[in-house]
Amino acid sequence: MIETALVSCDDHLDLNMLPANVWTGRMAAKWGDRAPQVVENGDGPAMWMADGQNWGMWAGKPFSFGGPKPIHTAYDRGGIEDVSELRAGNPKLRLEDMDRDSVWAHLVFGPVTSIKSDDAAFMQDCYSAYNDWLYDEFCTVAPERLIGVAMLPPHPEAAFAELKRLAERGGCRQANLQIAMAEPRLEDKRWEPVFDLLEQSGIVLSFHVTVFPGVTKAFDKYKGSPGATFLHAKMFIEQFLDPFVDLFAWGILERHPKLNIVIAESGVGWVPWVVEELDYRHWRLWECKEFWDDKGGIPHKMKPSEVFKRQVYGTFQQSPTAMRLLEFWGPHNLLWASDYPHPDSIWPNSVRTINETMGHMAPSDVADIVGGNAARLYGLDLSKATTKARLDIGGQREAA
Repeated sequence: MIETALVSCDDHLDLNMLPANVWTGRMAAKWGDRAPQVVENGDGPAMWMADGQNWGMWAGKPFSFGGPKPIHTAYDRGGIEDVSELRAGNPKLRLEDMDRDSVWAHLVFGPVTSIKSDDAAFMQDCYSAYNDWLYDEFCTVAPERLIGVAMLPPHPEAAFAELKRLAERGGCRQANLQIAMAEPRLEDKRWEPVFDLLEQSGIVLSFHVTVFPGVTKAFDKYKGSPGATFLHAKMFIEQFLDPFVDLFAWGILERHPKLNIVIAESGVGWVPWVVEELDYRHWRLWECKEFWDDKGGIPHKMKPSEVFKRQVYGTFQQSPTAMRLLEFWGPHNLLWASDYPHPDSIWPNSVRTINETMGHMAPSDVADIVGGNAARLYGLDLSKATTKARLDIGGQREAA
């Protein structure tokens, strides 16, 4: 048995759970009615509207489609039927839910379905307004527990401008790039100023899966079919595979040794084989060193696995596979998460799930994975944690 602070490194504050004034209070003076706002439609659901586009539902107005649900969220499993209080977006209620789950801190990712607009300047202001609200109004309620992940626009110049603004204002530990929407690909030199600034500022970069319509269009043919449920296993990996390989193929991480990357909610079990294959390709490249000597040489000096262990972290909720791949990952590159309040979330059963999937492991490794690694990566002082979890870890070792 161990007692330790849990830091969940992938949790959410989606569009449907945001307070209605997130954007209007910061953008209305400049953009008027174009600013993102909640519009109620009679007896139907309330919707977020922005610049003439429908961004999706808002949960602040009670509404039900009736009948059984095709997808359950953490709230359903936790016995919470009325979500109109916007629990994820209400710091007080969110902290209550964290205490119920024995979790000390959340890394809070913003909407994974929007922000979208054809007007680049408007979209830039939407990102900035959300980030300002996140740090000025939401996280300040409990800054040691609610750790906001800033949102970056998906294009390099806009991403750099917002990152520079965030670095100057301070308080940002991690910024997220919806990598499936990012253009151009990461090997483009236009991204170099972003990587440089991340190194200089110490802000961690994360990639998170997205459910933008353009990304999920492969689902359209299969909507309403039970088989569509299984396509998520493919979609999560698809969004990450190209950019993940790009980090090594084009020497991005090797050129930027102080750049830390978190791959969030894409699964971690597929990563070892990919890195193993990258190491093999690296060996094949150096096997032909003489060929490249008069062509500028080979810039890839380090094995991909060495770069990976130095700079890449991965989140997971429950992965017996990953726990058995600890020899590859090492105990310091895995970050546990509850994914509150998403359908894949293990809230409010985080302690039970950790016990079931990590009970056989060394207590020191478990303590690192569920909180210690995050504390080192983000500079958290877990000695101040007043909410701790009692985990049934190491009992078999002690008995032996």
